[in-house]
Amino acid sequence: MEGFVDETTIEVSSGHGGAGCVSFRREKFVPFGGPDGGDGGRGGDIIFQVKHNLKTLAHLRMKRVFHAQNGLPGGGSRMHGKDGHSVYVSVPPGTLVHDKETGELLHDFSESNQNSWVLLTGGRGGQGNWHFRSSKHQAPRHAQPGMPGEARTLRVELNMIADLGFVGFPNAGKSTLLTLLTNATPKVAPYPFTTKIPNLGVMRIYDRDVVLADIPGILEGASHGHGLGIQFLKHIARTKGLIFLIDLSDDDFLGAFPKLLTELKEFSEELVDKPRLILGTKTDLDEEGTRYEELKASLPGETLLGLSSFRREDLDSIRNAFLLLADHEPLS
Repeated sequence: MEGFVDETTIEVSSGHGGAGCVSFRREKFVPFGGPDGGDGGRGGDIIFQVKHNLKTLAHLRMKRVFHAQNGLPGGGSRMHGKDGHSVYVSVPPGTLVHDKETGELLHDFSESNQNSWVLLTGGRGGQGNWHFRSSKHQAPRHAQPGMPGEARTLRVELNMIADLGFVGFPNAGKSTLLTLLTNATPKVAPYPFTTKIPNLGVMRIYDRDVVLADIPGILEGASHGHGLGIQFLKHIARTKGLIFLIDLSDDDFLGAFPKLLTELKEFSEELVDKPRLILGTKTDLDEEGTRYEELKASLPGETLLGLSSFRREDLDSIRNAFLLLADHEPLS
């Protein structure tokens, strides 16, 4: 998958608190000084932090175990033990954190504006014997142990965040269109299955950014395990709309859209109900325009536009249509 990882399991644990100290003041001419044992330091936290330059969870597959530092014990002269260092777990935007044992969703970074989140707090440090002095117990010889940290096994999942998602069979022109409209540079070649991983690009139009997602082409029967595309449909599950690309040079161009809808419906009814736009691609190979008109006649009620990536025609109209779809405006 060329290093693309969208799900992995990690183990995390916060640090234990340091023990309180049993100590008595010893100074010249003060042979029987009072208790002066200091408190233990607090254990370090486990903190998740969003890094916008990350696009995958591959780094978490390389390092699966994260332990925050324990707090250090207290010392004499009421010296406080040093707090343990916290550990930061970096994740890309759109990350979901689940408890592996229960399946509970603990945090969803795709629905939160937070860039950091404390999952586990470190254990509190124990109090030194200085705290336990009293008129009856002027020389307490006990202190508190530090509190233990917490540990959890997590399933971390990535849902890439985009406004619009491209859907089509292999070699329908999705990656080429992404290259033309955005700053993305996906691999493009004149044969199927060039795209092996999802790609994101940002289309700048007027004063707006519209994020586009290109996923691997869907094969007929994908919902039953054929091909790569069905694995990545979850990455367009949260898009505002879908762009269906139909290759007009394919002999089965009239059957492509119904087959794509069937595969999406098998995966999720919600995908089928999203606002959508249909692009008839490779219009330069349909010189008379007969296939485009046939496709339009076969899809009453659907919004259809033509595209020639080779001639780069009608790109402004397509950009505007994409913007309207991202804003949930009716397409005419």
